[in-house]
Formats: sequence, C-alpha cells, structure tokens
Amino acid sequence: MQARKLLIVDDESSLRTALFRILDKKNYQVLTASSVKEAKALASSGVDLSIVDLSLPDGNGLQLMRELKSMYQNMQFIIITGNASVESAVEATKQGAFHYLTKPFDIHAIDSIIEKALQHKNLVQENHSLKSQLQQKYRFENIVGQSSELMQVIEMVDRIADSDATVMISGESGTGKELFARAIHYNSSRAEKAIVPVNCGAIPGELLESELFGHVKGAFTGAIQNRMGRFEMADGGTLFLDEIGDMSMNLQVKLLRVLQERTFEPVGSPKTKEVDVRVIAATNVDLEKAVAQGRFREDLYYRLNVIPVHIPALRERKDDVAVLFHHFMTRFNQEKNRNIDGISPEALELLVNYRWPGNVRELENLVERLSILKGSGIISVEDLPAKYAEQQVVRTSNVSANIPTNGLDFNAAVDAYENQLIMQALEKTGWNRNQAAKLLRLNRTTLVEKIKKKGLKPEAEL
Repeated sequence: MQARKLLIVDDESSLRTALFRILDKKNYQVLTASSVKEAKALASSGVDLSIVDLSLPDGNGLQLMRELKSMYQNMQFIIITGNASVESAVEATKQGAFHYLTKPFDIHAIDSIIEKALQHKNLVQENHSLKSQLQQKYRFENIVGQSSELMQVIEMVDRIADSDATVMISGESGTGKELFARAIHYNSSRAEKAIVPVNCGAIPGELLESELFGHVKGAFTGAIQNRMGRFEMADGGTLFLDEIGDMSMNLQVKLLRVLQERTFEPVGSPKTKEVDVRVIAATNVDLEKAVAQGRFREDLYYRLNVIPVHIPALRERKDDVAVLFHHFMTRFNQEKNRNIDGISPEALELLVNYRWPGNVRELENLVERLSILKGSGIISVEDLPAKYAEQQVVRTSNVSANIPTNGLDFNAAVDAYENQLIMQALEKTGWNRNQAAKLLRLNRTTLVEKIKKKGLKPEAEL
C-alpha cells in the first residue's frame, strides 16, 4: 500500500522538524513548507492531509486551506495556532478543518488525530464513489424496456427531474415506482443529497408520525432519546413516500402543513424546524376514488399530484417482456454463476401473453427461479411453472376474404369483423367483460369503450 502523503506548513522550523521525525517513523511520506507559496507548490504533487499554521509569513492559514480545498476537494486539514481564539476555531471548523490544535500541543498525540482524519477522508471518498455508482445505476437509459408506453414515461420524468415540483407516481405493485423515484432524484440538482424512502403502509400509524418528524426524549413511552425524523434526514434532498394512500387522515393533515409551510415540529417538541425537501409520493391505489370515499384528503391529493406519473402494468407493455427476461437472465447468470442461453419461442410466447399480476417484480423472481433450477441451456415450456405453462393462448384463425370486383368499404369491413370478434368473445364468456378482454388480449377499459361505442348488446336485449 502506498504511503499517505502529509504536508506540514509552519514557519517555525523546530516544529516542522519535530513533526517530520515523528510522522516519518510512522511510514508517512512527509513534505514541509514554511510559507503559503511553498505549500501551494508542494500540494500540487497530491497530498492526503495538511497540517497548517494559522499565521504564515506571506498569508493566512485559513485562506490557504480554502484555496487548496477548492483545488483538491478530498484533502484533509488540521489547523494549528499559537494565538487561539473561539472565533478562529469556529471559523476553521466551518470552513472544513478536521481538527484545530493550540500550540504547544503534544506532538506524539497528533498521530491519532491524523489517523482519524485519514479515515474520514476514506469515508468521504467511499461516499462519493457510492453516489457516483447510484447516479450511474439510476440513469434513465438504464431503465429496461423498449415499448412506446415505457418510453413516454421515461421522456416525461426526464423533463421533470430537474425541477423541485412534487411528483405523484401511480401504478400497480411491482411496476417499479421506487426505481423511477430514484431516477428522478439522481437526475436532479439534489442528487448530491440523500433520497430517503418511507413505506407508509409498512409502518404502524401510531409510529409513522415519529418516523416522519422525529421525536424528543420522553415524548412517549419508549422514547429514551431524541430521534431525527425522515423529513430532517432528507433536508436538501428528496423524501420518497411510498404507499401514501395508506396514511391515516390525522397524519395527512400534518403532512399537508409540512408541504405548505416547509416546517414541522418533532413529536413532543414545541420547537419548529425548517426543511428544504422535494417530495415524491407513490401509490398503487386510486387516490381519486379514495378522495371520493372520504379516505384521503382532497387538499393533500392536489398538493401531492402536481406532476402525475403513471407507470403502466407489464401486461400493458408486452414488448418489454422479452427485453426484461434477457436483462434479468444476464444478471442472474453473472450473480449466480449460471449459464442460461435463452428461452424458446414457445415459452416466450406464453410469458408475453401472461397477465403478470406481480408485474416486473414477478418476472424478475421467475427468471431468478429458472436460473437456479435450470442452471444452463435454453428455457423451454417444460421449465416454466404450471401457472405460466398451462395458460390458454388464444389465437385468431386465418382470415380469408373475397373482395368483390367493384371493391368494398375497407373501414366498414374491418369494423364488422371487429364486431364479430368482440361478440364471439362476449358470448363465449357469458358477457363477462373481464374474461372477454383476456380472450381478446385487450385492456378491460378498452373493451368496455368499444362495446359502448358500437352499441353491442346480448341477443336477449335486442
């Protein structure tokens, strides 16, 4: 491992020499400078930590620290001075000094301070690396799919990401609402700050207020110490409120106030705190219906629904099934050391036409299961679990048509054939619109609209 490089900047030669001898024995690479000018020249070679005197012959130690920090952001600093004051100590800490020492100090004790400062530097570097990986992971182009339905959503969230507007993401469970929330955050100006998730449906109502706003010691039984809430954790960043539809009416009032005033009080505290938080909410329930039923506040709904984003179900974007299957297959081949080569056309057709009640999450779980059980080769129909392999795939018969010599009305002919298909599906299912929609591979709402528009009715009603 390469020795860490330290820079000692002090015009007192005896102190420089003493520090050099001690730190050199600790296997640090030590550089020394007696002025600002010398320090700048030496720092350009790459320094991990600088020990800087507050008062130098040609400048101020704090000013030197500011300049070096602007050029070398990961450099750590220990400020030393023979003329200590509370003001200078506070200012040094505010500007980023890791530690502040008053002369004379125990030269041998500085070793532990340097060690802690370098550990802090490592943590900062790891944090930057993790943030960079997260930003790379949640780039919009890394959201897997090629369907027009998905592309429309990606284009929309790409446009809104860099605003501070509140976003409401709707969609069934397993469609990837949190994936899109994180993509919005990591493509915004708040990307350097945290995105803090809260699952409102997984936390009991009586604990959710404390989870969101924090509490002070003694606020309730079990509150043995102060605790910071999620809003405060997300200050400067993004708060992701998942399953917002499960929040109690009492807490909805308090959430509305935070969104309006950007202030809150921890449970049991009279002290008001200010926060700068962007809120992204998500739900798998129809909030408009919940409002109509009195289960969700209308004013909160409109406050959250500034920019609505709907993630379509997987059955509504069948073009993505094959793409997602191969994406997960590649991932699990690497993670689990498997060698699945692909999937047969017959098995893939079954998956494309499956209803996917669990959406993308269900498909991911299926591919993981297949990769473990199959191990290698091509996934066939026989490898699929029964509920996927035994589903009925409806095929339309080959259509033959005779075009008369005098021609025909194409639109009328297509409309008549469409009517025939719809009526046949309805009659086969006893006019069960859900089952008929499945036979025709249509969304139920689409089928209902067509029935209404065409005026189709059972023979008994004609």
